[in-house]
Amino acid sequence: MITPSPTGTIDPALARGTLMEMMNATATRPALVKFGIPNTSYEMHLRPSGEITAQPGKRLIGIIRAEARRIDTVTTGGRYVEPVMGRPRRVQGTVVRAEAGAIVVDAGVPIHCTPTDARQKAEDFAPGTMVSFDVLDGATIQQR
Repeated sequence: MITPSPTGTIDPALARGTLMEMMNATATRPALVKFGIPNTSYEMHLRPSGEITAQPGKRLIGIIRAEARRIDTVTTGGRYVEPVMGRPRRVQGTVVRAEAGAIVVDAGVPIHCTPTDARQKAEDFAPGTMVSFDVLDGATIQQR
């Protein structure tokens, strides 16, 4: 069972999790949100995009956005985000849909990925395709 348990249907492109901590900016890093994914050990460190009104320990629903160096189509493996704790560096999962120049990838948590390789477009990847990519620094979360 997913916790917190859903009471209705939500868009499969929205990430559902727990706001674990708001980490203030320091001289060496920007402000970060520690976002926990239910039923996993994931603790993703994401930059807030806009105001985060959720309180630590409470549910947070939002959009995770990232930029990919190059998106590769793969035929084996599962859905994952590496590392388990920290900023996302590598993502693998299935394409849910393409929208507004980005693909939504189900990697255990939906991630909106924008290709940065000039030879690729979001429309090149059909729904259901398994993809893998490296993530540039600066993945964000926007509360919905």
